[in-house]
Amino acid sequence: MKKLIVLAMAVCLVFAISACGKKEETKAPAAPAGAAGGASSAASQDLKLVASNFKFDQAEYKVKKGQDIKVTLENKEGMHGVEIKGLSVKLDGNTKTATFKADKEGTYDIICSVPCGQGHMTMKSKLIVES
Repeated sequence: MKKLIVLAMAVCLVFAISACGKKEETKAPAAPAGAAGGASSAASQDLKLVASNFKFDQAEYKVKKGQDIKVTLENKEGMHGVEIKGLSVKLDGNTKTATFKADKEGTYDIICSVPCGQGHMTMKSKLIVES
């Protein structure tokens, strides 16, 4: 019985340690750092959220009111998910893109929705919908 408990704890520990572990990927060059998401047309905008260990690539992202926003999650380091509070946007390892209409001005919290280790609770950003 003790061996089973020790084995279960070891498996949990390995999972917890590896949740934000570095993941090697071969990718095409990323967009410049200042390109939070350029308008691809007059009525839509792409928004790329890049997540690494305990942070997003920007403290805040800005989009225009009235546009359709296509949000994409890129995990640069570790395994992360995204929830944008108040906009029903949830992304994770299975769902990497979502589209929503930015129809209400305001500031929305972006949080990591996958427990990713010691800095998980401080992994936050803001989405600002402006006119």
